[in-house]
Amino acid sequence: MKFKAEIFISLKPTVSDPQGMTIAEGLKQLGFESIDDVRAGKFIELSLNAKTISECNDVIADMCERLLANPIIENYRFEITPADR
Repeated sequence: MKFKAEIFISLKPTVSDPQGMTIAEGLKQLGFESIDDVRAGKFIELSLNAKTISECNDVIADMCERLLANPIIENYRFEITPADR
């Protein structure tokens, strides 16, 4: 069965986010004064074949732990849905 995974990766709250600070400053310079904080992250979308959604869940978690995210400084979450045919 084919599945689609949407993976969201962000820095842990205790990790400094220079990219987020730069974005926040740029938004303030453009007049968006209500900005309090910005955290930047990564979004990865992929499709894969698996027998069950549970198997797919295990494979995606393994990908995140081994390559896609750095578990020391990043958190990740993902959503899996059946892929459109």
